[in-house]
Amino acid sequence: MRQSQRSFLVLVFFCAALLLSSASWAALPVTAGASPRQARGSSDDAGAMEQPVMQEGSSGSQEYVLGTGDRIKLTVYGEADLSGEYEVGSTGIVALPLIGDVRARGQPLRVFEQAVRKKLAEGYLHDPRVSAQVVNYRPFFILGEVSKPGSYPYVNGMTVINAVALAGGYTYRADKSGATISHANDPEKKDSPALEEAVVAPGDIIRVPERFF
Repeated sequence: MRQSQRSFLVLVFFCAALLLSSASWAALPVTAGASPRQARGSSDDAGAMEQPVMQEGSSGSQEYVLGTGDRIKLTVYGEADLSGEYEVGSTGIVALPLIGDVRARGQPLRVFEQAVRKKLAEGYLHDPRVSAQVVNYRPFFILGEVSKPGSYPYVNGMTVINAVALAGGYTYRADKSGATISHANDPEKKDSPALEEAVVAPGDIIRVPERFF
């Protein structure tokens, strides 16, 4: 009798183990069978969020706007007497031979070029070909707590920290985190926070305030 009871118990345990094993194997296909897209869903979504957002009208796509102090090389093909280098004066005007004053300040370079072409075509030249390019940009300004505040020649790709270096570095009183920049192409000329890696444009004004202890 005892032997039969033991055999019965062994059989029960064996059946129970078999059922548990089957349940585990049945659950595996549900996870493994998930589609690759479902399995990668979270990582794909994260990757999409990390993609840089391209902004229309970024600095790389905008055309340069002329301002006082810019020096322009103007080429009128076949007309050496009309070609040369000219500076945008304090009134925003470029005085050119034959056609006189042409407004430049606040105008994109190509708009200025077209204005020169139009004036030359009005009774002076037939189908003039004109090219304009900036050979020297107007200076930028850095004021406040730097060793040598003032105006400095602009260099392509300049950042705030480059500008500070040109001005001899910060003074010991400088509040580096409080620096601001006013962009020349901003009609309101409002001051914005200036991180050291912020890009500087011709005519911009950087201000470094004094630190209060």
